[in-house]
Amino acid sequence: MSHDVINDIRSGRTALGIELGSTRIKAVLVGKDHEPIASGSHEWENSYVNQMWTYSLDEIWKGLQESYRDMASDVKRRYGISVQTIGAIGISGMMHGYMVFDESGELLTPFRTWRNNITEQASAELSELFGFHIPQRWSIAHLYQAILNGEEHVARIRYQTTLAGYIHWKLTGRKALGVGEASGVFPIDMHTRDYHGAMIKQFDGLIAPRDLPWQLTDILPQVLVAGDNAGALTEEGAKLLDAAGELQAGIPLCPPEGDAGTGMVATNSVAPRTGNVSAGTSVFAMVVLEKELSKAYEEIDLVTTPTGSLVAMAHSNNCSSDLNEWVGLFGQFAKAMGMETDSAALYGTLYNQALQGDPDCGGLLAYGYLSGEHMTHFEEGRPLFVRSSGSNFNLANFMRVHLFTALGALKIGMDILLKQEGVRLDEILGHGGLFKTEGVGQQIMAAALDVPVSVMATAGEGGAWGIALLAAYMTNRSGNESFEAYLNDRVFAGKTGVTVQPDPADVAGFEAFMKRYMKGLAIERAAVDYLSE
Repeated sequence: MSHDVINDIRSGRTALGIELGSTRIKAVLVGKDHEPIASGSHEWENSYVNQMWTYSLDEIWKGLQESYRDMASDVKRRYGISVQTIGAIGISGMMHGYMVFDESGELLTPFRTWRNNITEQASAELSELFGFHIPQRWSIAHLYQAILNGEEHVARIRYQTTLAGYIHWKLTGRKALGVGEASGVFPIDMHTRDYHGAMIKQFDGLIAPRDLPWQLTDILPQVLVAGDNAGALTEEGAKLLDAAGELQAGIPLCPPEGDAGTGMVATNSVAPRTGNVSAGTSVFAMVVLEKELSKAYEEIDLVTTPTGSLVAMAHSNNCSSDLNEWVGLFGQFAKAMGMETDSAALYGTLYNQALQGDPDCGGLLAYGYLSGEHMTHFEEGRPLFVRSSGSNFNLANFMRVHLFTALGALKIGMDILLKQEGVRLDEILGHGGLFKTEGVGQQIMAAALDVPVSVMATAGEGGAWGIALLAAYMTNRSGNESFEAYLNDRVFAGKTGVTVQPDPADVAGFEAFMKRYMKGLAIERAAVDYLSE
Protein backbone atom coordinates (compact mmCIF):
# COMPACT_ATOMS: atom_id res chain seq x y z
CA MET A 1 0.00 0.00 0.00
CA SER A 2 2.74 2.48 1.03
CA HIS A 3 4.74 1.62 -2.11
CA ASP A 4 1.73 2.33 -4.34
CA VAL A 5 1.14 5.66 -2.59
CA ILE A 6 4.80 6.64 -3.06
CA ASN A 7 4.52 5.92 -6.80
CA ASP A 8 1.30 7.96 -6.97
CA ILE A 9 2.96 10.92 -5.27
CA ARG A 10 6.04 10.77 -7.48
CA SER A 11 4.03 10.48 -10.69
CA GLY A 12 1.41 13.06 -9.71
CA ARG A 13 -1.58 10.71 -9.50
CA THR A 14 -2.86 12.89 -6.68
CA ALA A 15 -5.09 15.89 -6.03
CA LEU A 16 -4.58 18.66 -3.48
CA GLY A 17 -7.38 20.63 -1.87
CA ILE A 18 -6.76 23.70 0.29
CA GLU A 19 -9.60 25.42 2.12
CA LEU A 20 -9.30 28.71 3.99
CA GLY A 21 -11.92 28.60 6.74
CA SER A 22 -12.56 31.30 9.30
CA THR A 23 -10.35 29.70 11.98
CA ARG A 24 -8.25 27.11 10.11
CA ILE A 25 -6.57 26.68 6.74
CA LYS A 26 -6.44 22.99 5.82
CA ALA A 27 -4.60 21.19 3.03
CA VAL A 28 -5.56 17.61 2.07
CA LEU A 29 -3.67 15.49 -0.47
CA VAL A 30 -5.64 12.54 -1.87
CA GLY A 31 -4.48 9.54 -3.85
CA LYS A 32 -6.04 7.99 -6.94
CA ASP A 33 -8.67 6.27 -4.76
CA HIS A 34 -9.72 9.72 -3.42
CA GLU A 35 -8.69 8.82 0.12
CA PRO A 36 -6.55 11.34 2.05
CA ILE A 37 -2.87 10.35 2.14
CA ALA A 38 -1.49 13.47 3.86
CA SER A 39 -2.76 16.69 5.38
CA GLY A 40 -1.60 19.93 6.93
CA SER A 41 -3.21 22.89 8.65
CA HIS A 42 -2.67 26.37 10.02
CA GLU A 43 -4.75 28.03 12.73
CA TRP A 44 -5.66 31.69 12.27
CA GLU A 45 -8.18 34.27 13.42
CA ASN A 46 -9.67 37.36 11.87
CA SER A 47 -8.85 40.78 13.30
CA TYR A 48 -11.21 43.66 14.07
CA VAL A 49 -9.52 46.73 12.60
CA ASN A 50 -11.25 50.10 12.15
CA GLN A 51 -14.66 48.54 12.86
CA MET A 52 -14.04 45.88 10.20
CA TRP A 53 -13.45 42.11 10.41
CA THR A 54 -10.46 41.33 8.22
CA TYR A 55 -7.39 39.21 7.47
CA SER A 56 -4.25 40.88 6.10
CA LEU A 57 -2.67 39.73 2.85
CA ASP A 58 0.44 38.75 4.81
CA GLU A 59 -1.70 36.53 7.08
CA ILE A 60 -3.36 34.95 4.04
CA TRP A 61 -0.09 33.99 2.34
CA LYS A 62 1.64 32.97 5.54
CA GLY A 63 -1.29 30.69 6.43
CA LEU A 64 -1.51 29.21 2.93
CA GLN A 65 2.22 28.48 2.85
CA GLU A 66 2.26 26.99 6.35
CA SER A 67 -0.68 24.67 5.64
CA TYR A 68 1.06 23.52 2.43
CA ARG A 69 4.39 23.11 4.25
CA ASP A 70 2.65 21.08 6.97
CA MET A 71 1.10 18.81 4.31
CA ALA A 72 4.42 18.40 2.51
CA SER A 73 6.13 17.57 5.83
CA ASP A 74 3.43 14.96 6.48
CA VAL A 75 4.25 13.37 3.11
CA LYS A 76 7.97 13.38 3.97
CA ARG A 77 7.32 11.86 7.40
CA ARG A 78 4.98 9.15 6.12
CA TYR A 79 6.58 8.20 2.81
CA GLY A 80 10.11 9.62 2.87
CA ILE A 81 9.76 11.67 -0.33
CA SER A 82 9.15 15.31 -1.20
CA VAL A 83 6.19 16.67 -3.18
CA GLN A 84 7.38 17.93 -6.55
CA THR A 85 4.26 17.54 -8.66
CA ILE A 86 0.52 17.06 -8.10
CA GLY A 87 -2.16 15.86 -10.49
CA ALA A 88 -4.48 18.80 -9.82
CA ILE A 89 -5.04 21.51 -7.22
CA GLY A 90 -8.18 23.21 -5.94
CA ILE A 91 -8.59 26.29 -3.74
CA SER A 92 -11.61 26.90 -1.54
CA GLY A 93 -12.42 29.60 0.99
CA MET A 94 -15.04 31.27 3.10
CA MET A 95 -17.57 32.77 0.72
CA HIS A 96 -18.70 36.34 0.01
CA GLY A 97 -16.95 39.40 1.39
CA TYR A 98 -15.14 42.14 -0.50
CA MET A 99 -11.73 42.14 -2.19
CA VAL A 100 -11.19 44.80 -4.87
CA PHE A 101 -8.05 45.64 -6.83
CA ASP A 102 -6.78 48.46 -9.04
CA GLU A 103 -5.25 48.19 -12.50
CA SER A 104 -1.85 47.28 -11.05
CA GLY A 105 -3.35 44.47 -8.93
CA GLU A 106 -3.05 46.30 -5.62
CA LEU A 107 -5.70 45.73 -2.96
CA LEU A 108 -7.72 48.95 -2.67
CA THR A 109 -9.17 48.43 0.80
CA PRO A 110 -8.53 45.82 3.51
CA PHE A 111 -10.33 42.51 2.88
CA ARG A 112 -13.87 42.79 4.27
CA THR A 113 -15.00 39.32 5.32
CA TRP A 114 -18.50 37.85 5.30
CA ARG A 115 -18.77 38.65 9.03
CA ASN A 116 -19.21 42.37 8.40
CA ASN A 117 -22.91 43.21 8.64
CA ILE A 118 -22.39 46.72 7.24
CA THR A 119 -24.45 46.56 4.05
CA GLU A 120 -28.03 46.79 5.31
CA GLN A 121 -29.04 49.60 2.95
CA ALA A 122 -27.42 47.97 -0.08
CA SER A 123 -28.93 44.59 0.76
CA ALA A 124 -32.45 46.03 1.04
CA GLU A 125 -32.22 48.14 -2.13
CA LEU A 126 -30.76 45.36 -4.27
CA SER A 127 -33.24 42.77 -2.98
CA GLU A 128 -36.09 45.10 -3.97
CA LEU A 129 -34.53 45.93 -7.35
CA PHE A 130 -33.90 42.29 -8.33
CA GLY A 131 -36.89 40.67 -6.62
CA PHE A 132 -34.24 38.30 -5.27
CA HIS A 133 -32.91 38.16 -1.71
CA ILE A 134 -29.40 39.63 -1.50
CA PRO A 135 -27.93 38.91 1.97
CA GLN A 136 -25.67 41.48 3.60
CA ARG A 137 -22.61 39.22 3.36
CA TRP A 138 -22.79 38.87 -0.45
CA SER A 139 -20.04 40.55 -2.47
CA ILE A 140 -22.43 42.60 -4.60
CA ALA A 141 -23.97 44.06 -1.43
CA HIS A 142 -20.51 45.11 -0.23
CA LEU A 143 -19.75 46.71 -3.60
CA TYR A 144 -23.01 48.65 -3.75
CA GLN A 145 -22.67 49.77 -0.13
CA ALA A 146 -19.22 51.15 -0.93
CA ILE A 147 -20.83 53.05 -3.82
CA LEU A 148 -23.61 54.35 -1.56
CA ASN A 149 -21.00 55.42 0.98
CA GLY A 150 -19.18 57.41 -1.69
CA GLU A 151 -15.92 55.60 -0.96
CA GLU A 152 -13.06 57.05 -2.97
CA HIS A 153 -11.61 53.74 -4.10
CA VAL A 154 -14.70 52.63 -6.05
CA ALA A 155 -13.77 54.52 -9.23
CA ARG A 156 -10.37 52.78 -9.27
CA ILE A 157 -11.74 49.20 -9.10
CA ARG A 158 -10.64 47.00 -11.98
CA TYR A 159 -11.25 43.57 -10.40
CA GLN A 160 -13.47 42.23 -7.64
CA THR A 161 -13.24 38.69 -6.30
CA THR A 162 -13.47 36.49 -3.21
CA LEU A 163 -10.73 35.08 -1.00
CA ALA A 164 -10.57 31.81 -2.97
CA GLY A 165 -10.72 33.73 -6.25
CA TYR A 166 -7.87 36.01 -5.16
CA ILE A 167 -5.55 33.11 -4.30
CA HIS A 168 -6.47 31.28 -7.52
CA TRP A 169 -5.68 34.43 -9.52
CA LYS A 170 -2.27 34.81 -7.92
CA LEU A 171 -1.44 31.11 -8.42
CA THR A 172 -2.56 30.92 -12.06
CA GLY A 173 -3.04 34.43 -13.43
CA ARG A 174 -6.66 33.44 -14.22
CA LYS A 175 -9.58 35.60 -13.05
CA ALA A 176 -12.24 32.94 -12.50
CA LEU A 177 -14.62 31.46 -9.92
CA GLY A 178 -16.53 28.22 -9.66
CA VAL A 179 -20.25 28.77 -10.09
CA GLY A 180 -21.02 27.87 -6.47
CA GLU A 181 -18.60 30.53 -5.22
CA ALA A 182 -19.84 33.00 -7.86
CA SER A 183 -23.42 32.50 -6.65
CA GLY A 184 -22.42 34.24 -3.41
CA VAL A 185 -21.00 37.17 -5.38
CA PHE A 186 -23.99 37.86 -7.68
CA PRO A 187 -27.18 35.92 -8.56
CA ILE A 188 -26.74 33.14 -11.12
CA ASP A 189 -29.05 32.41 -14.06
CA MET A 190 -29.96 28.71 -13.81
CA HIS A 191 -30.19 28.40 -17.60
CA THR A 192 -26.81 29.89 -18.50
CA ARG A 193 -24.86 28.92 -15.34
CA ASP A 194 -23.51 32.48 -15.47
CA TYR A 195 -24.28 35.78 -13.76
CA HIS A 196 -27.93 36.74 -14.23
CA GLY A 197 -27.88 38.96 -17.32
CA ALA A 198 -31.08 40.88 -16.62
CA MET A 199 -29.95 41.66 -13.07
CA ILE A 200 -26.52 42.76 -14.36
CA LYS A 201 -28.31 45.28 -16.59
CA GLN A 202 -30.46 46.42 -13.67
CA PHE A 203 -27.38 47.00 -11.55
CA ASP A 204 -25.55 48.88 -14.30
CA GLY A 205 -28.64 51.05 -14.77
CA LEU A 206 -28.81 51.70 -11.04
CA ILE A 207 -25.24 52.99 -10.83
CA ALA A 208 -25.20 54.74 -14.24
CA PRO A 209 -25.89 58.22 -12.77
CA ARG A 210 -22.68 57.92 -10.74
CA ASP A 211 -20.62 57.89 -13.95
CA LEU A 212 -18.15 55.21 -12.85
CA PRO A 213 -15.49 54.13 -15.37
CA TRP A 214 -16.59 50.48 -15.32
CA GLN A 215 -19.63 48.26 -15.72
CA LEU A 216 -20.18 45.22 -13.54
CA THR A 217 -19.10 42.56 -16.05
CA ASP A 218 -15.82 44.48 -16.51
CA ILE A 219 -14.72 43.75 -12.95
CA LEU A 220 -16.21 40.33 -12.07
CA PRO A 221 -14.40 36.98 -12.50
CA GLN A 222 -15.37 34.50 -15.21
CA VAL A 223 -17.82 31.81 -14.03
CA LEU A 224 -16.80 28.17 -14.52
CA VAL A 225 -18.45 24.87 -13.52
CA ALA A 226 -17.11 21.64 -12.02
CA GLY A 227 -14.87 19.86 -14.51
CA ASP A 228 -13.71 23.01 -16.29
CA ASN A 229 -9.99 23.69 -16.47
CA ALA A 230 -9.33 26.94 -14.61
CA GLY A 231 -5.68 27.45 -15.53
CA ALA A 232 -2.32 26.10 -14.41
CA LEU A 233 0.14 26.89 -11.66
CA THR A 234 2.62 29.50 -12.89
CA GLU A 235 6.27 29.72 -11.87
CA GLU A 236 5.35 32.63 -9.59
CA GLY A 237 2.35 30.74 -8.24
CA ALA A 238 4.46 27.68 -7.42
CA LYS A 239 6.81 29.85 -5.37
CA LEU A 240 3.88 31.51 -3.60
CA LEU A 241 2.42 28.15 -2.59
CA ASP A 242 5.61 26.24 -1.81
CA ALA A 243 8.13 28.52 -0.12
CA ALA A 244 10.66 25.65 -0.18
CA GLY A 245 10.71 25.86 -3.98
CA GLU A 246 10.26 22.13 -4.66
CA LEU A 247 6.83 22.26 -6.34
CA GLN A 248 6.90 22.43 -10.14
CA ALA A 249 4.80 24.80 -12.25
CA GLY A 250 2.24 23.64 -14.82
CA ILE A 251 -0.13 21.79 -12.45
CA PRO A 252 -3.78 22.30 -13.54
CA LEU A 253 -6.23 23.96 -11.13
CA CYS A 254 -9.97 23.42 -10.95
CA PRO A 255 -12.34 26.39 -10.50
CA PRO A 256 -12.00 27.89 -6.99
CA GLU A 257 -15.05 27.17 -4.85
CA GLY A 258 -16.69 28.38 -1.65
CA ASP A 259 -16.92 26.48 1.61
CA ALA A 260 -20.64 25.89 1.10
CA GLY A 261 -20.02 24.07 -2.18
CA THR A 262 -17.14 21.99 -0.86
CA GLY A 263 -19.30 20.99 2.11
CA MET A 264 -21.91 19.69 -0.35
CA VAL A 265 -19.24 17.68 -2.15
CA ALA A 266 -17.79 16.21 1.05
CA THR A 267 -21.25 14.93 2.03
CA ASN A 268 -22.24 13.83 -1.51
CA SER A 269 -25.14 16.30 -1.44
CA VAL A 270 -24.98 17.78 -4.95
CA ALA A 271 -27.93 16.05 -6.66
CA PRO A 272 -31.56 17.28 -6.55
CA ARG A 273 -33.54 16.20 -3.45
CA THR A 274 -30.32 15.82 -1.43
CA GLY A 275 -29.12 18.17 1.25
CA ASN A 276 -26.67 18.62 4.07
CA VAL A 277 -26.83 20.34 7.42
CA SER A 278 -23.83 21.64 9.33
CA ALA A 279 -24.51 22.08 13.04
CA GLY A 280 -21.96 23.61 15.37
CA THR A 281 -21.47 27.18 16.55
CA SER A 282 -23.96 28.17 13.86
CA VAL A 283 -26.22 25.89 11.86
CA PHE A 284 -27.12 25.92 8.19
CA ALA A 285 -28.92 23.53 5.89
CA MET A 286 -28.51 23.38 2.13
CA VAL A 287 -31.08 21.67 -0.09
CA VAL A 288 -30.57 21.04 -3.81
CA LEU A 289 -33.81 22.08 -5.53
CA GLU A 290 -35.64 20.49 -8.44
CA LYS A 291 -37.11 23.85 -9.52
CA GLU A 292 -37.00 27.52 -8.57
CA LEU A 293 -38.95 28.78 -5.55
CA SER A 294 -42.23 30.61 -6.13
CA LYS A 295 -40.90 33.85 -4.66
CA ALA A 296 -38.01 35.44 -2.79
CA TYR A 297 -37.76 34.92 0.98
CA GLU A 298 -35.68 36.99 3.36
CA GLU A 299 -34.99 33.82 5.38
CA ILE A 300 -33.67 31.81 2.42
CA ASP A 301 -30.46 32.36 0.46
CA LEU A 302 -30.23 30.93 -3.07
CA VAL A 303 -26.82 29.70 -4.20
CA THR A 304 -25.69 26.81 -6.41
CA THR A 305 -23.79 23.55 -6.31
CA PRO A 306 -20.36 23.48 -8.02
CA THR A 307 -22.19 22.19 -11.12
CA GLY A 308 -24.68 25.06 -11.11
CA SER A 309 -27.78 23.38 -9.68
CA LEU A 310 -29.96 25.65 -7.55
CA VAL A 311 -29.55 25.34 -3.78
CA ALA A 312 -31.70 26.84 -1.04
CA MET A 313 -29.84 27.69 2.13
CA ALA A 314 -31.38 28.27 5.56
CA HIS A 315 -28.87 29.72 8.02
CA SER A 316 -29.08 30.41 11.74
CA ASN A 317 -26.38 32.35 13.59
CA ASN A 318 -26.86 30.42 16.84
CA CYS A 319 -26.75 26.70 17.44
CA SER A 320 -24.69 24.90 20.07
CA SER A 321 -22.72 27.64 21.85
CA ASP A 322 -25.17 28.17 24.72
CA LEU A 323 -25.82 24.43 24.91
CA ASN A 324 -22.06 23.87 25.28
CA GLU A 325 -21.94 26.33 28.17
CA TRP A 326 -24.66 24.41 30.02
CA VAL A 327 -22.74 21.17 29.49
CA GLY A 328 -19.67 22.94 30.84
CA LEU A 329 -21.63 24.00 33.93
CA PHE A 330 -22.58 20.38 34.62
CA GLY A 331 -18.91 19.48 34.17
CA GLN A 332 -17.98 22.03 36.84
CA PHE A 333 -20.58 20.49 39.16
CA ALA A 334 -19.16 17.00 38.58
CA LYS A 335 -15.67 18.26 39.39
CA ALA A 336 -16.90 20.01 42.54
CA MET A 337 -18.39 16.67 43.63
CA GLY A 338 -15.02 14.99 43.15
CA MET A 339 -16.02 13.14 39.98
CA GLU A 340 -13.56 13.07 37.10
CA THR A 341 -15.20 12.83 33.68
CA ASP A 342 -13.93 13.51 30.19
CA SER A 343 -15.74 15.68 27.65
CA ALA A 344 -17.03 12.78 25.53
CA ALA A 345 -18.58 11.04 28.55
CA LEU A 346 -20.11 14.28 29.79
CA TYR A 347 -21.70 15.12 26.44
CA GLY A 348 -22.76 11.52 25.88
CA THR A 349 -24.49 11.26 29.25
CA LEU A 350 -26.29 14.60 29.02
CA TYR A 351 -27.27 14.30 25.35
CA ASN A 352 -28.68 10.82 25.88
CA GLN A 353 -30.71 12.16 28.80
CA ALA A 354 -32.52 14.36 26.25
CA LEU A 355 -33.86 11.26 24.53
CA GLN A 356 -35.65 10.33 27.78
CA GLY A 357 -37.53 13.64 27.98
CA ASP A 358 -41.13 14.45 27.11
CA PRO A 359 -41.67 14.83 23.34
CA ASP A 360 -42.40 18.57 23.73
CA CYS A 361 -39.74 19.15 26.45
CA GLY A 362 -42.35 19.22 29.20
CA GLY A 363 -43.35 22.82 28.62
CA LEU A 364 -39.84 24.25 28.99
CA LEU A 365 -38.55 27.05 26.78
CA ALA A 366 -35.04 28.30 25.96
CA TYR A 367 -33.25 30.57 23.49
CA GLY A 368 -29.55 30.08 22.86
CA TYR A 369 -29.15 33.52 21.27
CA LEU A 370 -25.57 34.47 22.14
CA SER A 371 -25.65 36.77 19.10
CA GLY A 372 -28.34 38.32 16.97
CA GLU A 373 -30.58 36.04 14.91
CA HIS A 374 -31.76 37.21 11.48
CA MET A 375 -34.30 34.39 11.15
CA THR A 376 -36.32 35.90 13.99
CA HIS A 377 -35.20 39.52 13.40
CA PHE A 378 -33.00 40.04 16.45
CA GLU A 379 -30.04 42.35 16.03
CA GLU A 380 -28.65 41.19 19.39
CA GLY A 381 -29.18 38.08 21.47
CA ARG A 382 -29.73 37.16 25.13
CA PRO A 383 -29.53 33.48 26.16
CA LEU A 384 -32.64 32.58 28.12
CA PHE A 385 -34.17 29.63 29.96
CA VAL A 386 -37.86 29.96 30.87
CA ARG A 387 -40.34 27.71 32.64
CA SER A 388 -43.73 27.98 34.26
CA SER A 389 -44.84 26.49 37.57
CA GLY A 390 -46.64 23.77 35.59
CA SER A 391 -43.62 22.73 33.50
CA ASN A 392 -42.12 19.28 33.93
CA PHE A 393 -38.70 20.48 35.04
CA ASN A 394 -36.16 17.65 35.09
CA LEU A 395 -32.73 16.96 33.64
CA ALA A 396 -34.03 15.09 30.59
CA ASN A 397 -36.38 17.90 29.57
CA PHE A 398 -33.76 20.54 30.37
CA MET A 399 -31.25 18.95 27.98
CA ARG A 400 -33.94 18.26 25.41
CA VAL A 401 -35.14 21.87 25.28
CA HIS A 402 -31.60 23.15 24.74
CA LEU A 403 -31.09 20.69 21.89
CA PHE A 404 -34.48 21.63 20.43
CA THR A 405 -33.88 25.37 20.64
CA ALA A 406 -30.46 24.99 18.99
CA LEU A 407 -32.46 24.12 15.84
CA GLY A 408 -35.44 26.43 16.39
CA ALA A 409 -34.37 29.26 14.08
CA LEU A 410 -33.19 26.79 11.42
CA LYS A 411 -36.59 25.11 11.47
CA ILE A 412 -38.28 28.39 10.58
CA GLY A 413 -36.31 28.54 7.34
CA MET A 414 -36.67 24.84 6.59
CA ASP A 415 -40.44 25.00 7.15
CA ILE A 416 -40.60 27.62 4.39
CA LEU A 417 -38.92 25.17 2.04
CA LEU A 418 -40.56 21.91 3.09
CA LYS A 419 -44.05 23.13 4.00
CA GLN A 420 -44.73 26.36 2.10
CA GLU A 421 -42.76 25.54 -1.07
CA GLY A 422 -43.29 21.78 -1.01
CA VAL A 423 -39.59 21.03 -1.60
CA ARG A 424 -38.88 17.30 -1.68
CA LEU A 425 -35.96 16.02 0.35
CA ASP A 426 -35.15 12.31 0.41
CA GLU A 427 -32.60 12.63 3.22
CA ILE A 428 -30.22 15.15 4.70
CA LEU A 429 -26.56 14.49 5.57
CA GLY A 430 -25.48 15.80 8.96
CA HIS A 431 -22.01 16.96 9.96
CA GLY A 432 -20.55 19.13 12.70
CA GLY A 433 -20.19 19.03 16.46
CA LEU A 434 -23.89 18.47 17.21
CA PHE A 435 -23.61 14.99 15.71
CA LYS A 436 -20.55 13.81 17.64
CA THR A 437 -22.61 12.02 20.30
CA GLU A 438 -23.82 9.01 18.34
CA GLY A 439 -27.49 9.08 17.37
CA VAL A 440 -28.68 11.96 19.54
CA GLY A 441 -28.12 14.94 17.25
CA GLN A 442 -29.50 12.90 14.35
CA GLN A 443 -32.69 12.04 16.23
CA ILE A 444 -33.26 15.67 17.27
CA MET A 445 -32.56 16.93 13.72
CA ALA A 446 -34.91 14.31 12.26
CA ALA A 447 -37.60 15.50 14.67
CA ALA A 448 -37.06 19.13 13.65
CA LEU A 449 -37.13 18.55 9.89
CA ASP A 450 -39.30 15.40 9.65
CA VAL A 451 -36.71 14.01 7.22
CA PRO A 452 -34.29 11.05 7.54
CA VAL A 453 -30.89 12.25 8.78
CA SER A 454 -27.71 10.37 7.85
CA VAL A 455 -24.15 10.74 9.11
CA MET A 456 -21.25 9.30 7.10
CA ALA A 457 -17.75 8.74 8.42
CA THR A 458 -16.32 10.70 5.49
CA ALA A 459 -18.29 13.84 6.42
CA GLY A 460 -15.57 14.71 8.92
CA GLU A 461 -13.01 15.12 6.13
CA GLY A 462 -14.45 18.56 5.45
CA GLY A 463 -14.21 21.11 2.68
CA ALA A 464 -10.51 20.67 1.92
CA TRP A 465 -11.32 17.08 0.93
CA GLY A 466 -14.31 18.39 -1.03
CA ILE A 467 -12.21 20.74 -3.17
CA ALA A 468 -9.62 17.97 -3.65
CA LEU A 469 -12.44 15.82 -5.10
CA LEU A 470 -13.37 18.64 -7.48
CA ALA A 471 -9.74 18.86 -8.59
CA ALA A 472 -9.62 15.07 -9.09
CA TYR A 473 -12.84 15.13 -11.14
CA MET A 474 -11.41 17.73 -13.51
CA THR A 475 -8.47 15.49 -14.45
CA ASN A 476 -9.97 12.00 -14.03
CA ARG A 477 -13.50 12.12 -15.41
CA SER A 478 -14.38 9.97 -18.41
CA GLY A 479 -15.99 11.76 -21.36
CA ASN A 480 -19.33 13.25 -20.34
CA GLU A 481 -19.31 11.65 -16.89
CA SER A 482 -21.30 13.97 -14.60
CA PHE A 483 -19.92 15.11 -11.28
CA GLU A 484 -22.88 13.50 -9.51
CA ALA A 485 -22.10 10.15 -11.16
CA TYR A 486 -18.39 10.57 -10.40
CA LEU A 487 -19.11 11.02 -6.70
CA ASN A 488 -21.66 8.20 -6.52
CA ASP A 489 -19.69 5.64 -8.54
CA ARG A 490 -16.06 6.43 -7.79
CA VAL A 491 -15.87 8.23 -4.46
CA PHE A 492 -18.79 7.20 -2.26
CA ALA A 493 -19.60 3.77 -3.68
CA GLY A 494 -19.60 1.24 -0.85
CA LYS A 495 -19.37 3.90 1.84
CA THR A 496 -22.15 3.46 4.34
CA GLY A 497 -23.51 5.77 6.97
CA VAL A 498 -25.97 5.64 9.82
CA THR A 499 -29.47 6.86 9.06
CA VAL A 500 -32.07 7.87 11.65
CA GLN A 501 -35.71 8.03 10.59
CA PRO A 502 -37.96 10.71 12.13
CA ASP A 503 -40.06 9.41 15.04
CA PRO A 504 -43.69 10.64 14.70
CA ALA A 505 -43.91 11.36 18.45
CA ASP A 506 -40.70 13.43 18.31
CA VAL A 507 -41.91 15.30 15.22
CA ALA A 508 -45.20 16.17 16.95
CA GLY A 509 -43.27 17.18 20.07
CA PHE A 510 -41.03 19.52 18.09
CA GLU A 511 -44.03 21.14 16.44
CA ALA A 512 -45.58 21.74 19.87
CA PHE A 513 -42.28 23.20 21.09
CA MET A 514 -42.11 25.53 18.07
CA LYS A 515 -45.51 27.05 18.92
CA ARG A 516 -44.10 27.89 22.35
CA TYR A 517 -40.85 29.11 20.72
CA MET A 518 -42.63 31.54 18.38
CA LYS A 519 -44.95 32.86 21.08
CA GLY A 520 -42.06 33.29 23.51
CA LEU A 521 -40.04 35.52 21.17
CA ALA A 522 -41.69 38.44 22.97
CA ILE A 523 -39.76 37.38 26.09
CA GLU A 524 -36.50 37.35 24.12
CA ARG A 525 -37.31 40.82 22.74
CA ALA A 526 -37.94 42.14 26.24
CA ALA A 527 -34.63 40.69 27.42
CA VAL A 528 -32.74 42.34 24.55
CA ASP A 529 -34.41 45.69 25.21
CA TYR A 530 -33.96 45.52 29.00
CA LEU A 531 -30.50 43.99 29.26
CA SER A 532 -28.72 46.46 27.01
CA GLU A 533 -25.00 45.97 26.49
